[in-house]
Amino acid sequence: MIKDIKTALLLFLVLAVMTGLIYPLAMTGIGQVVFPHQANGSLIRQHGRIVGSSLIGQYFREPQYFWSRPSATSPVPYNGAGSGASNLGPNNPVLAQHVAARIKAIKAADPAEKGPVPVDLVTSSASGLDPDISIAAALYQIPRIAQAGGIDIVTLRHLVKENTTEPLLGFLGEHVVNVVKLDLALHDRYAAAHGATRSPLTKGAKS
Repeated sequence: MIKDIKTALLLFLVLAVMTGLIYPLAMTGIGQVVFPHQANGSLIRQHGRIVGSSLIGQYFREPQYFWSRPSATSPVPYNGAGSGASNLGPNNPVLAQHVAARIKAIKAADPAEKGPVPVDLVTSSASGLDPDISIAAALYQIPRIAQAGGIDIVTLRHLVKENTTEPLLGFLGEHVVNVVKLDLALHDRYAAAHGATRSPLTKGAKS
């Protein structure tokens, strides 16, 4: 009996050290060497300051910037500490009301646009943190941004293309546009053209 207890304790200690110390340290070290950017949160820096992460969206509502998809996190949109969806099913009337209100707001911001609103502009992701929108959702917003920001449509289309991510391995998933990176690139255009100094990220998101 005593021998069995000693063996069990020894096995427990060995496994505790291996899985609780050696393995985490090894994975951390490999991550820092092989994928340092990803291992540290895929942080985005602007002028030496951390302004966000390419993995977490931010809430934009100024007409001269691209808008992200809605976020269901609480207490503020894109709250990294409260990831989660709305949990409203497709047949839930509350979801239909929310979508209808979002469509109305988007069309009010750009009444000249008569086409259907892309679904990802009026529905949140499962995590509530998705920073990406579809190419269709990005292109849909270009007329509004061109008018509000005074940047030509060709330039805006080029920025969308530059910030479009290809599907994994070329076929897994879809082409997506990272709104955080896109709006930072757009802000740089405004800064060059009009001397703008305050980023939509560094000044904080509006809710």
